[in-house]
Amino acid sequence: MVRHVALWAALGMLTISATTALARGQDETQQSPSTATTGKVSATPDPNYIIGPQDVLDIDVWKEAELTRDVPVRPDGKISLPLLNDVQAAGLTPTQLSQELTTELRKFITDPQVTVIVTQINSQRVYILGEMKRPGAYPLLPGMTVLQALSSAGGFTQFANLKKIYVLRNEDGKQVKFLFNYKEVVKGNKADQNIVLQAGDQIVVP
Repeated sequence: MVRHVALWAALGMLTISATTALARGQDETQQSPSTATTGKVSATPDPNYIIGPQDVLDIDVWKEAELTRDVPVRPDGKISLPLLNDVQAAGLTPTQLSQELTTELRKFITDPQVTVIVTQINSQRVYILGEMKRPGAYPLLPGMTVLQALSSAGGFTQFANLKKIYVLRNEDGKQVKFLFNYKEVVKGNKADQNIVLQAGDQIVVP
């Protein structure tokens, strides 16, 4: 009988300890925004990505549902948020914008904690034109080359002149033309023609 009482007492202590630990873990989760997830996935793995016009941002202000929202970056580079009205976003990284919003929100909220995620990249695009199966605008990925961009457009049509492809780029208000001979590049020749693309570049396949 004594053994049974001791066993039940031990089991009771274990149950109390487990319940206490679980409650403590839940309390720590509720108190720490770093463990919470918004469920949003960043559109770029680059922490130094520069936000641009027409990008879409997820602004998450911990415990402030009215301030948490998806916002587009306007053509003038600004976003609109309650309390803050217009805030410059273009030209900043997500981390820099998060710090800026945190500073501004301190005027209205005690210890605001802000997370900024780029959910759609619409400002960083290149354009593939001409004799391609899927011409159009494509997201510019970090370090993307002409060859990599062309591989996204579904292949060439039967009329494409693979030796006369070129890239058009605006530099200081002037249009610059870069030649790209696809047949030579894929052979390992003229590697210098496989340039790294910049936002707004146009690849023309005649």
